[in-house]
Amino acid sequence: MSKRFNVLFLCTGNSARSILAEAIMNRLGSGRFRALSAGSQPKGAVHPLALELLQSKDFPTEGFRSKSWSEFAAAGAPEMQLIVTVCDQAAGEVCPIWPGHPVVAHWGLPDPAAAVGSLAERRAAFDDTFEALERRIHMLVSMPVEELDPATLKRRAQEIAVLPSEAARKAAR
Repeated sequence: MSKRFNVLFLCTGNSARSILAEAIMNRLGSGRFRALSAGSQPKGAVHPLALELLQSKDFPTEGFRSKSWSEFAAAGAPEMQLIVTVCDQAAGEVCPIWPGHPVVAHWGLPDPAAAVGSLAERRAAFDDTFEALERRIHMLVSMPVEELDPATLKRRAQEIAVLPSEAARKAAR
């Protein structure tokens, strides 16, 4: 593959799930994939527990910001090959028209930023989301994405979200 495979992770607020996905993809897909994130209605700040979790796992956290998806639909924006919605609300919204007509997949996950309870319970919600995203992204970066036609990429990216881990690993082959 001559250029990196660009993936945009979308959620409504761009404060937790999509930020975690961006960080994970950039680590696991380093050199091959480039991840970015955005929201339909950005919160304006990254959730502090998302940053805390990333720091605890030795991820760099500088440069993360809550931003609008319109930045990636504008002229001059990086062309995406894949867009993954990580929340049901963003998946149901009317998205901008993306340059290059990327494949779109949905990986709905509960919003850890909406978790209630003690600090330990809220941290656990972020841990659960991180682990789910890490598994899914690992499967995605294991795929020969550069060899897949758009319909196959869409099907396989969707399967990652719904299949048990072992079946999803087989689908990635």
